[in-house]
Amino acid sequence: MKNKKKQSAKRGRQRMSGTEVMPLWAGGFLERLSKEAFSYSASFPYDKRLWKFDIVASIAHARMLGTCKVIADEESKLLSSELEKMLREIELGKLKLEGNYEDIHSFVESTLTERIGDIGGKLHTARSRNDQVVTDMKLWMRSAIAKLCEAICELCEALLSASKKHIDFLMPGFTHLQHAQPVRLSHHLMAYFWMMQRDADRLIDLHRRMNLSPLGAGALAGVDFPIDPKMTAKMLGFDGCMRNSIDAVSDRDFIVEFISCCAIVMVHLSRLAEELVLWSTPEFGFVKLKEALCTGSSIMPQKRNPDMAELIRARCGRVVGALTALLTVLKGLPLSYNRDLQEDKIAMFEAFDVTHSSILMATMLITSAEFNGEKMRSSLRGDFSTATDLANELVRKGIPFRHAHSIVGKLVRELAQQGKGLEDVTLEELKQYCDAFDEASLMAIKPEVAIERRAELSGTAKASLRRQFAEAKRYIKNVRKFIAGLKLLGEP
Repeated sequence: MKNKKKQSAKRGRQRMSGTEVMPLWAGGFLERLSKEAFSYSASFPYDKRLWKFDIVASIAHARMLGTCKVIADEESKLLSSELEKMLREIELGKLKLEGNYEDIHSFVESTLTERIGDIGGKLHTARSRNDQVVTDMKLWMRSAIAKLCEAICELCEALLSASKKHIDFLMPGFTHLQHAQPVRLSHHLMAYFWMMQRDADRLIDLHRRMNLSPLGAGALAGVDFPIDPKMTAKMLGFDGCMRNSIDAVSDRDFIVEFISCCAIVMVHLSRLAEELVLWSTPEFGFVKLKEALCTGSSIMPQKRNPDMAELIRARCGRVVGALTALLTVLKGLPLSYNRDLQEDKIAMFEAFDVTHSSILMATMLITSAEFNGEKMRSSLRGDFSTATDLANELVRKGIPFRHAHSIVGKLVRELAQQGKGLEDVTLEELKQYCDAFDEASLMAIKPEVAIERRAELSGTAKASLRRQFAEAKRYIKNVRKFIAGLKLLGEP
């Protein structure tokens, strides 16, 4: 009898791998799904990426069914051992993720049934593909969050290292892309560090919200077997269980939030990439990018194009597009599960792949960048970027700031007309505009002096930067501690 069951299962497998398709739900249908409809609706080509998480979650489910006496203990053990065998075989390349399957769940269950007969069909007891797929995606996302946070840490370390190395490099700070006030290059780079810190924080916070198990929700209404959802949740590293079965199978907030986190990361990387593109032009000359990360021209021999930075800038659109796509899928979608939700994985994988690879490329760009401190310092000459400091000198002598602003504004306008900068002005010339100017005023307009006066809180002085460096180092350590505490069940 057992051999007949195995033979029947094998014939079913053969039909699935041929021109006819036998979905898991086909028993109640008189008419087969057309090849065109099957091809259009199958998600296996992309959701097979979830294979490890699907098998690991299935092992936990099988063990729970045995413990709760929903299936016989020996059946639970057989299911678990065969699933573990499949896991090893896929890892070794002996079992290929290929064939005419509707999705990764169909692949796993059909392969299992082929090997152990009808007992393989018992794996799906007290479970639906609706709660199964959300479980798989959450397990995948846990690993994806860890991978992104680790990559962010590496970029943050590169930014921190470059900031420490170039702490004596002075440059213009910009507003409206116009010279505003002098800053240290370190201060500018650390601005990106703190952007990335917030990006990691968002991902960590997302993990707290999404790390609840949907298993036990069934198709939408829960299951009518005496199962133990808390047991599977614990085995799989979840912090608890979803509180509502309808919400459990229809919730995609965690994917929206994940892609949103990725989109914000990409916006930050795009801003960094834009500055590297600008700074590497002859007009700026602030940075030279490593040749191995640039390309040339098929016609112009002199070209060194910052293509990797440009591609980061462009690929931001792909992640923003993925976010828009998923939000559009969800808008107006009634509860609970609808096939529309199948599209979530395409957006989720796209966002992760683009974001992760872009972070790694940005890290390479920063690590290998050669900053030109001399060019940065020389660009401060004649740019009037210490005009505010000169006005503040008058404020210190009791002159209202608005009046001081007007005095210095007139001075700047007339010096510019003469082709001179603040560094060219003499004390006698200053006194023509206000008698309150003195030797301290001449010192105030030196960029080195102006920068070091900004030592409070998050300013650009060395003292402030050293505080930032210390806090940044602690932050990286804490993120790595978070990653180490995660239960990761596979590569995203």
